[in-house]
Amino acid sequence: MKRLKSRFTGLHSDHRRIFAGAFRVAVFLLLGKAAGALKEMAVAWRYGVSDVVDAYQFTMTMANWLPITIVGALSVVLIPVLVNSRDEEASLRRRFLRELHGWVILAGVVLAVGLYVGWPWVLEWAGAGLDAETRQMSGQLIFAFAPAALLTLLTGISAARLRARERYINTLLDSVPAVVILIWVLLATTGADVGPLLWGTLVGYVIQSAWLLWLAEKADGRTGMPRLGLSTHHWPDLMKAAGVMLVGQVAMSFVGPIDQYTAAGLGANANATLGYAARLLSLMLGLGAASVGRAALPVLADVQRRGDAERARRMALKWSVLMVAAGAGVTVVGWWLAPWMVELLFERGAFTPEDTIRVAEVMRWGLLQMPFYFGVLILVQLLASQNRYRIMASIAVGNFLLKAVMNSVLAPVMGVQGIMLATSLMYALSYVCYVAVAVRRPPTLQGQN
Repeated sequence: MKRLKSRFTGLHSDHRRIFAGAFRVAVFLLLGKAAGALKEMAVAWRYGVSDVVDAYQFTMTMANWLPITIVGALSVVLIPVLVNSRDEEASLRRRFLRELHGWVILAGVVLAVGLYVGWPWVLEWAGAGLDAETRQMSGQLIFAFAPAALLTLLTGISAARLRARERYINTLLDSVPAVVILIWVLLATTGADVGPLLWGTLVGYVIQSAWLLWLAEKADGRTGMPRLGLSTHHWPDLMKAAGVMLVGQVAMSFVGPIDQYTAAGLGANANATLGYAARLLSLMLGLGAASVGRAALPVLADVQRRGDAERARRMALKWSVLMVAAGAGVTVVGWWLAPWMVELLFERGAFTPEDTIRVAEVMRWGLLQMPFYFGVLILVQLLASQNRYRIMASIAVGNFLLKAVMNSVLAPVMGVQGIMLATSLMYALSYVCYVAVAVRRPPTLQGQN
């Protein structure tokens, strides 16, 4: 133990910052994912692999994809801006944040109204493979997920502000909607309808958004009332970078909906089976790669700000190799333990042993993505800290095209397992592309878009 401590203290301070941040994120993720797992256990106990879960999984994926896409693109470009603005005048920074909140609220309201109005068309187009009862339940659930779109955007801005300050409590608060859904499902006295999922989702998002805003204001300084404007110098570069990044994020964001669309055409309960496997995989992905990825961006951006771009590149490559090895280990262990994990978390109430077998087989094919996903996340943060958004967008478009082709080829042959294998192949391509870019030393790393 003493030797391990001495090796840690001997690391460069920037490595220690990533390690310490990743550890905090991992702890928060573990607690948050535990709450999420309890929620999934409660949903499995009450609903099993049923039409209700099909409707919930479909609605959540299709309604969340655009808000999550916007937040993903904005966070990647916003965190370096916030890190670089630390030395600026406080009044200038506050004005920028007020304007940012104003535009985000406007975009969120437009998005929420658009979801309400356009959901029947979404059901007719993307939900054509669902039965009439499932589509009806999805139409009810959108009354929670439409306002959740606005709340997701606000939550993303607050989380970015906290991460720019290397504070990661937002990772723990990601579990608030799951906790509220868990409570609602357990306390519900009605039958197996969508009511507990609907109200748990809506109330959970409201609590999460308000809580994170309060923490961001406390950590980053009060900003005042939101306003619409583009008066600070941050906007031209931010809008240009966000526009480029959004292209890639939109392409990658279609992965979830295209999986739901593909699964909907495979027959009853394919969406539910895919959803249970995906949520188990997300627990492992989050604890491993996401913890390092979230901690790395503000540190790498700070190293870039200090003018040491070559050091940032070397750091990211070292962490990437380490994460690939860790992901390979997770794949081997997870393949062996998959049936046991599914049984432990889900097999009770309406979730049968036959459901366990189906979900475990799907999960195993998804485990093949682990080494590539683990390795690529740190390289994503490197390129983001270098402002190389055009390259990132190009890789994302290529990933989506491969995923779309592989879904159409593998799903008819392998079923839901083919959808997961297509995802694994997509991340393999992503890792190869990011390594090819990261190992090269560009003539200038600053100011690239």
